[in-house]
Amino acid sequence: MARKRKGNPVHGWLILDKPSGIGSTPLVGKTRWALNAQKCGHAGTLDPLATGVLAMALGEATKTVPYVMDGDKSYRFTVRWGAATNTDDSEGEITQRSDRRPTRAGIEAVLPSFTGTIQQIPPAYSAIKINGERSYALARKGETPELSARPIRMDKLALVEQPDEDTAVFEMTCGKGGYVRAIGRDLGLALGCYGHVTQLRRTRTGPFTLKDAISLEVLEKMRHTHGSNARILSVATGLDGIPALAMTEAQANRLTNGQAVPVAVSGHEYGQTAWASLDGVPVAIGRIKAGLLHPERVLLLTGAGER
Repeated sequence: MARKRKGNPVHGWLILDKPSGIGSTPLVGKTRWALNAQKCGHAGTLDPLATGVLAMALGEATKTVPYVMDGDKSYRFTVRWGAATNTDDSEGEITQRSDRRPTRAGIEAVLPSFTGTIQQIPPAYSAIKINGERSYALARKGETPELSARPIRMDKLALVEQPDEDTAVFEMTCGKGGYVRAIGRDLGLALGCYGHVTQLRRTRTGPFTLKDAISLEVLEKMRHTHGSNARILSVATGLDGIPALAMTEAQANRLTNGQAVPVAVSGHEYGQTAWASLDGVPVAIGRIKAGLLHPERVLLLTGAGER
């Protein structure tokens, strides 16, 4: 018999405005504690230096995390010119220096080469696995991880301001897999002056923005606050942008038993991801193939909560 999880079966999304100086993983534990929740995860790591939108998935929402992570992300960040670091941010050791400083015209001239589909080499201090080991673990042991360039989609990279000749502030929107630290590093290389990120704030993850977010202080008070679950967004919120297909109760039961059901395919592409809705509540996520929705993830929810 499976061991019963401690805590309550809480389902949905809680969006944090992550403060600087704490990692994403400790905030998972804090969220579980604050809500006495059985299960919690997050949709996209933020470095301890970074702040901003950190989407916490609770209960059945954890099954929708990959779809949120596939969504676009937006950032505001500051680059300091004149030095490269081994971590590509201000927490690392300086490895290269330069006396050159770029002009506004020079910065704006290179930005078009950073939009569209570009090739990006992730930072050495990243969670990417190399032969089963995290790249950052290899770097911390003094090794030089060999990371290959990978394509990322960059929708926007704009210069916002130059507070002084040493720093510049940018706004960026990208698809899955984009590293802000790598952009800061590569901007410095393109401008011939080196650069690293000193401030980083995520303003959007998929459908979630800062307007949805609460502070760490508010989170910690939720443990003893009546009605704190009102802060939790529905599981379906994380599926914004993915087509929803209304189901009958009979169809929903088939899907939750792992069986495909016929759907109207008009307007939907073969292999497209969609989620099945029973009275507005997601019951399964799958792909449309040959006029059928094939379930890939079953969500054990009803309008009242856990099925």
